Amino acid sequence: MFNLQDGLWKYIYENHLGNTMDYRFMLLASGFTIIAILAGYLLGSINSAVIVSRLLYRDDIRRYGSGNAGLTNMLRTYGKGAAGLTLLGDFAKTALSVFIGGVLGGFGYMGLTVVDVVSLGGIANGTFPLTFIAGFFSVIGHIYPIYHKFKGGKGVLCTFVMAAILSPIDFCIIGTLWIIVVAISKYVSLASVISAILYPVILNGHIKLILGAISSHNAANPENQLSLPAFGVTALISILIAIMVVYFHRENLKRISNGTERKFSIGGKGKKKEENKENTP
Repeated sequence: MFNLQDGLWKYIYENHLGNTMDYRFMLLASGFTIIAILAGYLLGSINSAVIVSRLLYRDDIRRYGSGNAGLTNMLRTYGKGAAGLTLLGDFAKTALSVFIGGVLGGFGYMGLTVVDVVSLGGIANGTFPLTFIAGFFSVIGHIYPIYHKFKGGKGVLCTFVMAAILSPIDFCIIGTLWIIVVAISKYVSLASVISAILYPVILNGHIKLILGAISSHNAANPENQLSLPAFGVTALISILIAIMVVYFHRENLKRISNGTERKFSIGGKGKKKEENKENTP
């Protein structure tokens, strides 16, 4: 019987492939992985900042500020209203990407704790990490959107949304650190880089605890088989995201070093909105 916890792939595997790991299994796994990649990328390519700036202001956010089609530049350029719409749009596309990955591969990796895994009898063993794969390619799509000449944002917001859904405990830790760094330094870019670097460290530490718990559980229940490569995918994705975030913030780090990086302020109404107001007769 199909259920979201296990995903469509396990339903097909058990009911139509007879639990055999032959070429049909590889085709099924490969096909679902490709679908998750395409769904994540195509949804991620829907850049909310570009769309909001075009629909509401008949302009392109990439012409202003940092040239980045992301939340921070929208806030600085058009104000809190435009930034709020951008936030909603980017949240929706990333969440939908993760959901599609979950329907295909199962939601066994979503919000797992050590207690959950043990109590579920190693249910994470029966899922593919397609939620992480779809979420990762949603971030790629946001950075290189096919609909907007491959020029998008830096992927930080989409990464935060993915982390919040898939690893909420780790997200709370990273989110708290992000807020602290911004409050002290006033640099969003610095907070994003530090959070990105620490995310794989914290997530992989969490995964290590999960692996230890499952290994202990499986020692008493040898019928459960642990799939280490599946957990390795989540670790690899978190590391790749960290590398990308640092790379795309390299100019910000240079400006921080020479003291020219713009500091964060949530109280502004947006540079372009202020200019339009001043130019109104």
